[in-house]
Amino acid sequence: MSTALFVVSEEGYWGEECVEPLETLSDAGLEITVATPSGNPPEIDERSIDPEEVGEETAEHVREIHETDERLNDPIPTARADAEAYDAVVFPGGHGTEWDVNQDSDARRLLRDIVEDETGGKALVVCHAVGILAFARDSHGAFLVNGRDVTGFPNEWEEGIVDENDCMPSGRKLPYWVEDEVNAAGGNWDAELEEETSVTVDGDLVTARGPGSSHAAGETLLEELDV
Repeated sequence: MSTALFVVSEEGYWGEECVEPLETLSDAGLEITVATPSGNPPEIDERSIDPEEVGEETAEHVREIHETDERLNDPIPTARADAEAYDAVVFPGGHGTEWDVNQDSDARRLLRDIVEDETGGKALVVCHAVGILAFARDSHGAFLVNGRDVTGFPNEWEEGIVDENDCMPSGRKLPYWVEDEVNAAGGNWDAELEEETSVTVDGDLVTARGPGSSHAAGETLLEELDV
């Protein structure tokens, strides 16, 4: 049986970006484990279960999974996770990842190890979680994203969310913009804004732009895993 580890934010993950790949991989028969930086259950971004933001059907479904899925409600700490135990490591997005997952040394270790795994392990990184690529380094100390083709949450979309002081609607200041930081680390960024969905594959690294690309991201990961 193929296995996948989901590294999910305790500061606010975007529901659809977790639930879509989670269900897609589960339906394909993968055994799923969830990890968070501290091992506490992940917190959902309330905007991602707001019917006015995402629609009634999506909001209801995502909320149900968030509240009832045993895997999401009983995570392990990232410090206890070993990438070699999994065929894939998935990093759902959400602004919350900027404060915890992307800054977590164990999450970055998991990303590095799965991408460098010679047995064919794959990483899927979605939306704001793509910011982890601005901080993760390979085993030689170079930025993992340097020279790689990636997509992710674009500046053009961020401009419609934060104010002139880079503060979120909640008043919390966004620490960085994903596109800027990934570019600075040497990534070849293209969020394909003219396309309905954006999923990019570069070797063992799969990146996805945002909520609307979540389902395609899960399907692409399955293709890369030959499942």
